[in-house]
Amino acid sequence: MTTIQMTERQKKWFATVQANLEAQTGRSLEAWVEVLKACPETGKKAQAAWLKANHGLGINHASYVISAADPGGLGWDDPDGLRVALWKDAGSLTILEAVERIAAEVDGVVPTQRKGYSAWSRSVQFAAMRPLKSGRALLGLKLEPEASTRLSAGVRKESWSERLTAVVELDAAASVDGEIARAFASAAERG
Repeated sequence: MTTIQMTERQKKWFATVQANLEAQTGRSLEAWVEVLKACPETGKKAQAAWLKANHGLGINHASYVISAADPGGLGWDDPDGLRVALWKDAGSLTILEAVERIAAEVDGVVPTQRKGYSAWSRSVQFAAMRPLKSGRALLGLKLEPEASTRLSAGVRKESWSERLTAVVELDAAASVDGEIARAFASAAERG
């Protein structure tokens, strides 16, 4: 398993979210954790929506507060745990590992992990992938769909970056072939 890192830009962004919480909201992290204790919701998405609807807290600050309130849960500081939790299906995991191998061949690529997808960045995110049912995976790339006959335009809004405009469904590790490697490298050049 590869330890997931953050780009310098991502590190600065997280530090800014943390540093600006009190200045932008008028409350410290500790005060927000106390506010969250009054939330009737138990799911993290519902808690974030409650913080926004009832207290005007944006999604980034809400996520920071929620992760601080539940330090035992999987969060940004446990990328390996997030990866294991997301990629449970053996078939999907072999596809991820195949993409990780092609990513390792491209200079300057930093792997990152989110709760709902794995991503790759240089200065910005240029690729992301999430598991699909039946041992498949969906790879999104920062490319025009016309860049490869294997790519198509995304038909649903994904939780990853809106810059990833081309997608490909991968049904096995063997489908991560030379064409996918070329598309991945091309997306990396753009990112």
